[in-house]
Amino acid sequence: MKAYVYGPDGARISDVAQPTPKGTQVLVTVRACALNRADTGMRKGHAHGAAGGVGTVLGMEWAGEVAALGPDAKGVKVGDRIMGSGAAAFAEYTLADHGRLFRAPSNMNFEEAATLPVALATMHNAVVTVGGVQAGQAVLIQGASSGVGLMAMQIAKLKGAKLVIGSSTDAHRRSRLTDYGADLAIDSSDPGWVDQVLKATNGEGVDLIVDQVSGKVASQNLAATKVKGRIVNVGRLGGTHADFNFDLHAARRINYIGVTFRTRTIEEIREIFEEVRKDIWSAVEARKLQLPIDKVFSFDDIDKAFEHMEANKHLGKIVVTL
Repeated sequence: MKAYVYGPDGARISDVAQPTPKGTQVLVTVRACALNRADTGMRKGHAHGAAGGVGTVLGMEWAGEVAALGPDAKGVKVGDRIMGSGAAAFAEYTLADHGRLFRAPSNMNFEEAATLPVALATMHNAVVTVGGVQAGQAVLIQGASSGVGLMAMQIAKLKGAKLVIGSSTDAHRRSRLTDYGADLAIDSSDPGWVDQVLKATNGEGVDLIVDQVSGKVASQNLAATKVKGRIVNVGRLGGTHADFNFDLHAARRINYIGVTFRTRTIEEIREIFEEVRKDIWSAVEARKLQLPIDKVFSFDDIDKAFEHMEANKHLGKIVVTL
């Protein structure tokens, strides 16, 4: 089968053996897959958790149809339309654990369905399960113009947040944030952004920050969070190391929590997917939670899809079809 593989000379489309499902695995005929930021690093040979390196089939998000079942797989049958996340998505066939997929709603095509699994699982966990958002609270999403950021704002609104603030350092993308749930859009590279957040919250700060940036905004986040508020760290787009005001952290009694899928067990990931199904799936089926598709590429043009992502001018998801 055709797959996009990282090799000694970089990533390229190659012929590899079609995988066989074992245990609770499902074999998926991939119809569409979506790019994520982590893919750009793996395309350059960087590891993402335990995955990466020479011989790695790249990609982590897809939509397609069930082609075969492992002996212990349950909940789906051959021919079902599904979408999910996991390794080796950029291929004609991929494997997925039966608990790490969703049924693709009948009112979505495969391109639309492929945009959702990572954003839904990541941000329902960050905003609701870990972040504990409550109706009437104020929420700030750092890095809101990414696909997962756009989803985080929509989930916060769905759960009743009274004020949703989104950040983007790009003026055009920042102007679009109100289309996806933001009541206020800020530029986190502007030294005055904390004052804007405090003004919007009557000087108190927000109840919850979901931070995909970290780096230089880490201490600013502390100043923008209310006393006994929460910061959920889901990324490091601003760098892995930075100054951190420990005194301010203690003074404001902020609950600072780190989350990632890279160190979660399959049992933990299954639980996260189940929480999405139980809590917000009706909103997904009603298309209240959706992401814009910036551009669609054919699989043969996957290198062009990555060039488009690395140009960093897109809003929403970049999709590749097979």
